[in-house]
Amino acid sequence: MRICLMIEGQEGVTWDDWVALARACEEHGLEGLFRSDHYSAIVKPPGGSLDAWATLAALAAVTDRIRLGTMVSPATFRHPSVVARNAVTVDHISGGRVEVGLGAGWYEREHRENGFDFLDVRTRFALLAESAEIVVRSWTEEGWSFHGEHYRLEEQTALPRPVQRPGPPLILGGTVRPRSAALAARWATEVNTTSASPEECRERRTSLDSACREAGRDPATLSFSLMQSCVVGADARETRDRLARVLELQGDERPAGEVLASGHERRLIGTVEQVAERLRAYGAAGVERVFLQHLDHTDLGMVETIGRLLIPSL
Repeated sequence: MRICLMIEGQEGVTWDDWVALARACEEHGLEGLFRSDHYSAIVKPPGGSLDAWATLAALAAVTDRIRLGTMVSPATFRHPSVVARNAVTVDHISGGRVEVGLGAGWYEREHRENGFDFLDVRTRFALLAESAEIVVRSWTEEGWSFHGEHYRLEEQTALPRPVQRPGPPLILGGTVRPRSAALAARWATEVNTTSASPEECRERRTSLDSACREAGRDPATLSFSLMQSCVVGADARETRDRLARVLELQGDERPAGEVLASGHERRLIGTVEQVAERLRAYGAAGVERVFLQHLDHTDLGMVETIGRLLIPSL
């Protein structure tokens, strides 16, 4: 089980915060640091967000080991040629450590606030499908053209090539419905799903395997990962204190003890031993990598707990 940290960058994460988080991930042995790609706060407006790809480029220059990427970039925000070029730029700065997460986009208020068209679901998926193809082909093909419903490219040869060959990993996010599974089987390196139980993950992994076989692809070549919110402590008291802080940040007035007692199947909350047991269940369901959504981004102590205690226990 590979472990990355995922940060909701639109919730007021400053540049100094990003540097501290990246250094903590490197120091404590996490595989990577990934961030959301939003411009408007979700949990607690007004928040504030530095641009995702500009942040990754800057972090690439001040880190040495960790993987860096978006989880995930909406296809509605940027032309796919811009996404492909952003990724190649970060790939060069980092020496081959970038990953590209793409999704269809879902946050309507943010689109209105920032002047992005918020299209119907069918159109957003069509944008994602064309974007995935253009991004991957931009990294690998020469003198190629694309004539789609939404984008048109003529005789493109995008240089320089990525450091990673054939290109950075492409992660598609979603709930693994038939259309998204088929798209992933065609273009993705990994599929990331969110807030799912182990049984749901097992079903989604099975759907991906079927889509790969239908596309003539070896299912073992398509990775499957999970993003799940996480509060983990070395013991029960530390867990409760951390959860209380997260609830406060979210404006949730429930006592931490009540939340702990009420059950939290779709979140990873508990002591190191409890969270490790849950992660092993996800691993048995086909999850190969977990992005731990850390909602109190100033709490570097939890990053240390993940690296020093949780990862070794897996």
